[in-house]
Amino acid sequence: MRISTVTMYEQGVSAMNRQQQNFMDVGQQIASGKRVVNPSDDPRAAARAVSVSQSLAVNAQQESSRVTARNSLSQEESVLNSVSDAIGSAKSLVVQAGNGTLSDADRESLASDLEGAFETLVGLANTTDGNGTYLFSGYQDNAKAFSRTDAGDAVDTISYEGDQGVKQQKIDAERLMKTSDTGTDVFMRFSAGSEYIAEADEGNTGNVTFSGPDVRDADAAGYGETFDISFNGDGTYDISSSGAGFADQTNVAYTDGETIEFGGMALTLEGEPAAGDSFTVTPGGDMSQEQASLFKTIGDTINALRQPVETDADQAALDNTLSTASRKLDASLDNVLTTRASVGARMNELDALDDVGGNREIAYEQTRSDLVDLDYNTAISDYMLSQVGLQASQKSFADIQQMSLFQFLN
Repeated sequence: MRISTVTMYEQGVSAMNRQQQNFMDVGQQIASGKRVVNPSDDPRAAARAVSVSQSLAVNAQQESSRVTARNSLSQEESVLNSVSDAIGSAKSLVVQAGNGTLSDADRESLASDLEGAFETLVGLANTTDGNGTYLFSGYQDNAKAFSRTDAGDAVDTISYEGDQGVKQQKIDAERLMKTSDTGTDVFMRFSAGSEYIAEADEGNTGNVTFSGPDVRDADAAGYGETFDISFNGDGTYDISSSGAGFADQTNVAYTDGETIEFGGMALTLEGEPAAGDSFTVTPGGDMSQEQASLFKTIGDTINALRQPVETDADQAALDNTLSTASRKLDASLDNVLTTRASVGARMNELDALDDVGGNREIAYEQTRSDLVDLDYNTAISDYMLSQVGLQASQKSFADIQQMSLFQFLN
C-alpha cells in the first residue's frame, strides 16, 4: 500500500493536535481545580452539579431569610422587655396609690408619674425598625400602630390603627415563621386562662368595695362564665350569668364584709350599697379588646387618681378602680411575658435551623465537590503522561518527515 507524503503529514499533524488538546485539557483542569470544566467533559456529573448548586442557592436564601427573621424578632424582644419594665413600674405606682393616707396632692403626683409610664408605653407600641416600618401595625407598615384622640382634661384615648395581619418569613423548605405580633395581641389582650377580674359599674353611688375574686373550685357549675352582681336597694342582691351552667341567685341577703361564693369563686364585699349598684366578674381571657387595653387601664387609673376624694363613695370608686387596674396590669404583664416567651422560642428555632442549614450546606458542597472537583494526584499524573505523549508525537513526526527517497539520491 502506497502512503503519500501528504497523508503522512496529515496524520502526523492530527496526532500532535490530539496530544496537544489532551495536554491543554488537563492543564485547564489543574488551573481551575475542576474536573468538569465544560459540560461536555462529563454531561451526567455536570447536570447533577447544576441541581446541587440550585439546592445550595435555595439553602443560602433560606439562611438569609433567617437572618431577616432574627433581626425582626430581636427588635420585638427588646421592645417587649421594655414594655414589661414599664408595666412593672405602673403596677408599683398603682399599689402605692392604694395607701389610704394619701392626700389629693399625693395622688396627683402619682398620676403624673403614671402618665410618664403611659407615654412610655405609647412610644414603645409605635416603635419602628431601621427601615421606618412599625413593628406592631400588622401589614400596615407605614401606619402608626396606635393613634391618640384628645379627651380634654382626661388622658388621651389610644386606638389601634393597624390590621390583624401577621408577617411571616419562609425560613426553611417547609417552615413559615411569624416574625411579628400585632398591637392588639400585645397591648389589648389577656392570655387565655387569665384570672377573673372584677369591675365596679361607673354609675355606682354606694361605697361598696370588693377584694378578689379568688378561685375556690374550678370544677364548679358556671366556672368560666361572666357574672353580674346587682344590688336591689332593699338589702339584697342578685347574681346572674349569661352562661347555661349557672343557676341565677336572686334576693340574697347582703351582709357588710361577707365573702360571697358563686361559680367556684369567692368575692369579698365591704360597705353600704345603693340601689342599682353593680359589679361584673369576667374571665380575663374573655374580655374585649377595649376592656383589656393596657392604655385604657392606665388611663382610667390616672383619671381616677386626679379626682378629688371627698366622700366615702369617692373613696370606694377609687379603691375599686385601683383593685381592677392591679388585676388588669398583672394580666397584661402575663400576656406580654407569654408573647415574649413565644418570640424567644422562635429565635431558638432559628438557631436550630441554622445548625441544620449549616450541615445541609456542608453535605451539598461535598456532593458537588465529588462531582466536579479535581483529584490533583490523578490530574498531575495525566498531565505528565499527556506531556510525554505530545513530545513523542512531535518526535515521531520529526523522524517520519525525514524518511524520503530523495535523501538517498546523490
